[in-house]
Amino acid sequence: MSRINTSYELAKEQYAAFGVNTDAVLKKMATVPISLHCWQGDDVGGFEAKGDSLGGGLAVTGNYPGKARTPDELRADAEKAFSLIPGKHRFNLHACYIDTDKRVERNAIKPEHFKTWMDWAKGLGIGVDFNPTFFAHPKAADGLTLTHPDKGIRDYWIEHGIACREIGAAFGETLGSPTVTNVWIPDGMKDIPADRKFFRELLVDSLDKIFAKEINPKYNLDSIEGKLFGVGLESFTVGSHEFYQAYAIKNNKLVTLDSGHYHPTETIADKISSIFPFVGEILLHVSRPVRWDSDHVVILNDDLLAIAQELVRGNYLDRTHIGLDFFDASINRIAAWVIGTRNMLKALLTAMLEPSSMLAEFERSGDYTSRLAIMEELKTLPYGAVWDYYCQTNNIPVGTAWLDEVKKYEKTVLSKR
Repeated sequence: MSRINTSYELAKEQYAAFGVNTDAVLKKMATVPISLHCWQGDDVGGFEAKGDSLGGGLAVTGNYPGKARTPDELRADAEKAFSLIPGKHRFNLHACYIDTDKRVERNAIKPEHFKTWMDWAKGLGIGVDFNPTFFAHPKAADGLTLTHPDKGIRDYWIEHGIACREIGAAFGETLGSPTVTNVWIPDGMKDIPADRKFFRELLVDSLDKIFAKEINPKYNLDSIEGKLFGVGLESFTVGSHEFYQAYAIKNNKLVTLDSGHYHPTETIADKISSIFPFVGEILLHVSRPVRWDSDHVVILNDDLLAIAQELVRGNYLDRTHIGLDFFDASINRIAAWVIGTRNMLKALLTAMLEPSSMLAEFERSGDYTSRLAIMEELKTLPYGAVWDYYCQTNNIPVGTAWLDEVKKYEKTVLSKR
């Protein structure tokens, strides 16, 4: 028996003493997909005609060589990342990653412009999520899109949002898995506004028009994402968390909780059980803010573990769509995908290996002493042995062996770009 198998059997016994069936946990793990975000692979560049600045309060730092320059390169890089992550996952596309020979106005994009992406995803047997791109465009240069006072500009972006829902539905129908189409806009102001109400009423009207057409949720799920602020938009964000939460509850939409879109000391873990009594499903964008929404690569820290524990303890996994959202150009971009996704999965595994029912019983009976004692004891149990076994059974490199694969790919592929 290999070292990994031996370690797993020993870990299995230790967890069984707490009433946890590790075999059952690994079966559950295999059912949880993570949506890898396309924008990590090319620094949020997209494949429209170049020349538009990123804008929208977004910034990517670093210039590590080898970023994807074409849709084919990005797809190849994503496949490499998938090959180093256990389980079956998804891919998350922005509208600006259109795959065409010539530029198409964003309010005129259609499913046919993403056919190569559909064919690719179908070949891999994965689902795809989608996002309108309300930034890096002349009509978004002043930081306003769906809330722009100019009706012509506002209508342009409304049409873009409508088109993206149709594309999302086409992906969902083609791939046999519903697409989560997530609306995030940068709209806000650098300095203090005189009339917040005006812009928020415009946003309600714009969203109502985008969502006016009923689309089968079997193919497309609508989600809306708030934010605290963006660079150059520090004083006012039209689409705040409170705004979108209220709109989602009223209109039966998903709420997107992005772990980087709140105050620096605020975690989204506590928000999950606060929102779920009022909505059917949510979308998580898991990031790592450092002082602001800086979108660092996800690491296995307390915030990530708290998110995973909340999802597992509340039995929310089947109602939660998990995607990653960071863009680090200072390190190998494929490694960033792999590190972030493997850490998200490690956090979920750690949470699933917790005897949640036992801890809840202690709590309900008022035995807080046992609750704390067991929670602390769990921290030194060998979850790593279970993780290694999970990777091995999925034919995925164990430990840091995946890094050797990335280095080899960098030498043979990325360095030649």
